[in-house]
Amino acid sequence: MIDVGLNEMGNETMKRICRFLPASAGATSGVLAAFLVLGTAGAKEKYDMPKLNEQPAAMSREVKLATSFASVVKKVAPSVVNISSSRTIRQQPFQHPLLNDPMFRRFFGDPFGPGGRQRQQKAQSLGSGVIVSEDGFILTNNHVVEGADEVRVSMADGKTEYVAKVVGTDPQTEVAVLKVDAKNLPTVAITDSDKLEVGDVVLAIGNPFGVGQTVTMGIVSATGRGGFGVTDYEDFIQTDAAINPGNSGGPLVDAEGRLVGINTWIVSGSGGSVGLGFAVPVNMAKNVMERLVGDGELKRGYLGVLLQPEITADLAKEFKLPDQSGAMVAEVVPDTPAAKAGLKEGDVIIEFNGKKVEDRRHLRLMAAQTAPDTKSTVKFIRDGKTKTLSLTLGELPASQAGLRSGGEREPQNLDAFDGVEVADLDGRTRRQFGIPNSVRGALVMNVDEDSNAAEAGLRPGDVILEVNREPVRDAETAIDLTTKAKGDRILLRVWSKAGDQGGTRYLTVNNTKRKK
Repeated sequence: MIDVGLNEMGNETMKRICRFLPASAGATSGVLAAFLVLGTAGAKEKYDMPKLNEQPAAMSREVKLATSFASVVKKVAPSVVNISSSRTIRQQPFQHPLLNDPMFRRFFGDPFGPGGRQRQQKAQSLGSGVIVSEDGFILTNNHVVEGADEVRVSMADGKTEYVAKVVGTDPQTEVAVLKVDAKNLPTVAITDSDKLEVGDVVLAIGNPFGVGQTVTMGIVSATGRGGFGVTDYEDFIQTDAAINPGNSGGPLVDAEGRLVGINTWIVSGSGGSVGLGFAVPVNMAKNVMERLVGDGELKRGYLGVLLQPEITADLAKEFKLPDQSGAMVAEVVPDTPAAKAGLKEGDVIIEFNGKKVEDRRHLRLMAAQTAPDTKSTVKFIRDGKTKTLSLTLGELPASQAGLRSGGEREPQNLDAFDGVEVADLDGRTRRQFGIPNSVRGALVMNVDEDSNAAEAGLRPGDVILEVNREPVRDAETAIDLTTKAKGDRILLRVWSKAGDQGGTRYLTVNNTKRKK
């Protein structure tokens, strides 16, 4: 998975292929929770709610051959903008014990000059965005503007530029809302992304690699994609329309030029498009925008239940379920909306506010887009019988924000290595350790300082990518592969971060399980 963005913030990995889509010139195992997270940034000013050009999703489903989409592009292109952001970063120069030697400094002075050892540098990032209201509201990706000191928006005409205010951001969905001081701006029409179907023609518009506004065409390859660990709330539209570094935050529109998604990231081994692009559905983005603008912050609903990772065929039979869909309650947290309403362990939630629940991730998504204090209905199966109850959603405590499982994750021991604990990657841990979204594997949480793994160079924050040349998807895979490993030494391929740099390396560790 890579970030479709060229980001010259000193991160070589981001320059190459990695992370989300900002461009520039240069599943966990165990019980998961339906806890829903607070957005991290809020508006500093009060705004009137933007007036959106919303249109019904209904259109002819007959197959019609089109020889040109020029009229659609002409309608949409003026609303697509280029976004440039800058932020100040502090770089720690190379350190060597000799540089701290008083005698060296006496004769040669401070090699870093009077400014000290830290240097400040301006980092630039480029991306795309789309205007959704005539008075200047713009949708883009969080990572395009995250941490920016200044954000500038350039119009499609290449002549007009505005300094933009960041109204609010939501890292949990990768959505950001900007505002420019202007009137009568060209806007994109917005439709219902829930009506999108696999096979629908879509166009992606943005500024890939900084070459200028570019349009690519494809189809909707899938909807409701998730489980990647890229963001905390995933419901991506997948498309084969070419998306490249610089398309980040740009629009994905249907064949009639109506906004259906915000382009966010791609899977690639080369850094360019291989036909696996993903966009945040506009329904999700619009929900985030309206709450950031209307409330000045983003709060999400809180049920207070821990959920079974999946409903297996055996569980469905044991709990007298018609199929394996729904979200099974593994634990009810005391004194929460779920507990007060009477939900119990073993209940399987099949509908939330009248909408079918496909699985635990789907339930989290629906609750996430419901504000706290909202009266909600839950339909569930208990002892083979369908029941319905009402509850009022709570608000997730700030201390639990960003945790997909609703609590602190439990690292698991890597038995083949003494003193090593690993966990799954998700949006929170990626931000915590600065791990690009292109990196897949098992996160090293703890390493005993006196262990063979530490001696070999394994450190907390490293990501195990391969075990004996076999790819690692998550912590469970790493545990399984190391447990089955034969021989006295185990070969690891590991991603590590050093400063603003990141890279991979091989190392070998004694197979302590083998010697026991």
